[in-house]
Amino acid sequence: MSKIANRKWPMSFVLMLLLILVACLPTFAQQQAALKTPSNSVHAVLAASAGTGGAYESDAAAAQAAFNRAWTVFDSPRCRNCHPSGDAPLQGDDGHVHIQDVKRGADGKGVYGMKCSTCHQAANLPGANMPPGNPKWSLPPANMKMVIQGESAGQFCRQLKDPAKNGHRTLAQIIEHVSSDDLVGWGWNPGDGRTLPPLSRPEFVAAMKIWVDNGAACPQ
Repeated sequence: MSKIANRKWPMSFVLMLLLILVACLPTFAQQQAALKTPSNSVHAVLAASAGTGGAYESDAAAAQAAFNRAWTVFDSPRCRNCHPSGDAPLQGDDGHVHIQDVKRGADGKGVYGMKCSTCHQAANLPGANMPPGNPKWSLPPANMKMVIQGESAGQFCRQLKDPAKNGHRTLAQIIEHVSSDDLVGWGWNPGDGRTLPPLSRPEFVAAMKIWVDNGAACPQ
């Protein structure tokens, strides 16, 4: 009996191996197909990346375009006149130096008897080119001038993002400032005889949000 058993064992072993191989064939076929897929996928990703230039470049371009659009407001007389390169505010659509020889002062509200509030009241005075007004009428303080006059879009953008120059504001706080600050809002209610910025305030804020949402890259 032991001899017969010894003769049958190899055949049983072979049958067992065949059954295992048959059971594994579908998995083996899937693995072979999978081995071909990564190469194709990588080529597809590389081709797409080469065609688009990458998402980062696209986001940067969108941010720069949005800031250039917003810059048309920053560089209008309604913003630029109160963000001079020197310590005297500017006047008029032509941006001439304030004729009363007013100076910024440490807090941006003037010096001695020449305080901004001497002439600039809580609201615009009636009549063409009469003194404009707002409860917070002032220039930026001396330690945070936030200069627009003479700057390019890229230079001002980098200044605006610099915490050491923007009052330590985050990008979110900058959006909040341009969206809701009432002195910023005066630019769209400047009184008779003064031109409005080239964008409405909602359009301006929308451009600033697009700039931030796309990474806040600055124009060159």
